[in-house]
Amino acid sequence: MEFETLKVTLDAHIATIRLNRPDKANAMNATMWQEIRQAFEWVDRTPEARVAVLQGEGKLFCAGIDLQMMMGIGPQIANECDGRMRESLRRMILDMQDTLTSLERCRKPVLAAIHGGCIGGGIDLVTCADMRYASADAFFTIKEIDIGMTADVGTLQRLPKLVGDGITRELAYTGRKMDATEAKGIGLVNRVFESREALYAGVEEIAASIAAKSPLSIRGTKEMITYARDHSVADSLNYIATWNAAMLMSKDLTEAMTANMQKRAPVFKD
Repeated sequence: MEFETLKVTLDAHIATIRLNRPDKANAMNATMWQEIRQAFEWVDRTPEARVAVLQGEGKLFCAGIDLQMMMGIGPQIANECDGRMRESLRRMILDMQDTLTSLERCRKPVLAAIHGGCIGGGIDLVTCADMRYASADAFFTIKEIDIGMTADVGTLQRLPKLVGDGITRELAYTGRKMDATEAKGIGLVNRVFESREALYAGVEEIAASIAAKSPLSIRGTKEMITYARDHSVADSLNYIATWNAAMLMSKDLTEAMTANMQKRAPVFKD
């Protein structure tokens, strides 16, 4: 697919989505907000794409929301009726939230490969990914507090589920930088790689391992883990029972068991 602010490729069942505004530190302008959702909807509906990797071009992974976009919000929502103006702003925020939720909604696992700075909206973005990996030079900062606003597109809702309430509050209240080592220590990233090159190679290896598994089972696993995060254990057990009653008896199950007995790699349909 062709995009203005992204580079999207598909190779060996791995879709790579690269934020591509390096001259603007991959700041998320209005076009990028729309194209991120379009890209992950494409990954979701494309059978050949079994897993996605999210990267950023240039020196930084993502500098967050484009400040020019922020400054342009006023004229977009202008209305002589204050209530209607506020409703328009609310709808705009909900739409931006939905863009990031598209990573969670995508049935395929999303692996974020983070180098350099991951700032403000960049953290909102990567907390929607299934897993996060970083190069040694990566740093993270919830920058919204320093521009006089409350982060509103996902960080404050998702980050506590990943790293706990106390450290989320500290980072959100202070806006301080957190380096890759600390990010790994608190569980925000799974692994830290020595360099950007090592990061990309390592994440590609993990993505390839996922792509080799049963696509139907991977999609079900993502669905169940995300559901369990937001529901009780009882509700989640009930859901997986219903899911497997519908999905378990698949050709993937037969192929995996046959391949295991024949001591060969299984071959799955997309």
